[in-house]
Amino acid sequence: MDSPPIVVMGVSAVGKTTVGRALAELIGGTFADADDLHPRTNVEKMSAGEPLTDDDRAPWLDRVGEALRPGTVMACSALKRAYRDVLRGHAPDTRFVHLKADAALIADRASRRRDHFMPPALLQSQLDALEPLAPDEPGVTVDADEPPDALAARAAAGLGLIPAPG
Repeated sequence: MDSPPIVVMGVSAVGKTTVGRALAELIGGTFADADDLHPRTNVEKMSAGEPLTDDDRAPWLDRVGEALRPGTVMACSALKRAYRDVLRGHAPDTRFVHLKADAALIADRASRRRDHFMPPALLQSQLDALEPLAPDEPGVTVDADEPPDALAARAAAGLGLIPAPG
């Protein structure tokens, strides 16, 4: 049986793509990256160091939500509850894995990335916008300070997709 759609969420450079790939492999799912669904205008805006507005994100969030299917593991910032509500509006069974980390760790990771359109200068705007998962939202929060395979296993166990490590 396929797992519900899973969104690995958090700020830029926290490890969403790396952990999402590991999680998809662990559960036999399919990985997708919401960054690939951004319209060119969003990518250009972020590349220029401008944070996206809610209006910029709206069509993108709809595209991400439309791509969520059972067995899909999607890396997506999903920073605000309202954004996660949009995603659940398209795929009501969606579960979230919130990767969280110390701002210094994230800034270090962001400074070492060379192949991403999101500049480290925008990290603070994401940290300011981030609304952690609320207790009534379906998902788990995982500290992103371990190797990706360990994080994927912790997330899968937290979602009840594999047994918790003994």
